[in-house]
Amino acid sequence: MARVAWRACAPTFSYALRARELEATGGVFAARRARLRPPTAPRNAGFTLLEILLALVLLALLMAGAFGGIAASVRGMRSGEAAIDRVDKVRTVQEFLRHQISRTLPFPYNQQPQTGGINRVQPQREIFDGRENFMRFVAPMPGYLSHGGAYVQTLELRPGEDGLQLVFTTSLLNGFALDKSAKEADTVVLLDHISEAKFSYRGLDQRGQLTSWAGAWPDKSATPLLVGIDLTLAQGQIGWPPMAIALQMDATAQRLVPGLAQ
Repeated sequence: MARVAWRACAPTFSYALRARELEATGGVFAARRARLRPPTAPRNAGFTLLEILLALVLLALLMAGAFGGIAASVRGMRSGEAAIDRVDKVRTVQEFLRHQISRTLPFPYNQQPQTGGINRVQPQREIFDGRENFMRFVAPMPGYLSHGGAYVQTLELRPGEDGLQLVFTTSLLNGFALDKSAKEADTVVLLDHISEAKFSYRGLDQRGQLTSWAGAWPDKSATPLLVGIDLTLAQGQIGWPPMAIALQMDATAQRLVPGLAQ
């Protein structure tokens, strides 16, 4: 403790000795200034307030830049994931349409009753209804979606919130009726954000030659040979390649349509 006390009092003692020496040598004014000016303690190492503020500003700028980079990376990742999902969805829809339309069956989903009298008229059977924005046919559903038997299936282009929608509906052929089909059918939106779309059909004339593409199929009692689906997706979406789907050949299918010109 004595040593600590001595060290603490050493600057003051040295200061007093120095003042006496100055007085002895005639430096009266110097001695007075020495008494008025206390001994300066050594400065501790540290940062000033200005330096701390500058460091905080630099840190904030670095954090803002890092946050902006992270946010841009997240947006890019989400945009890439959305594009991949969109490509997968379009490819899945194309495969599904090709699978279902190519397996069209020549089964009538609607039949007009036969008229009586001497000149009886054969009942009008509806096998395939094809228009520019609507299509109805009979085909089997995939195993994981089917409950057994054939299904009456429709494809329709309907207006949606952002362009057209490709809507797919199904209903069992057994017990199907046009007046109640819309209420009991299962409806699924296959694709949306469509700017332009149309269905087209191609068959054989009486000479067995391919006809040109038509926006409407004229004979509901016969099936076409080819079905075309042309879609134009909204701006920013991926492209839709033109589809020409060939129906599987069936011995009972009627594809020679009277009145079709080459």
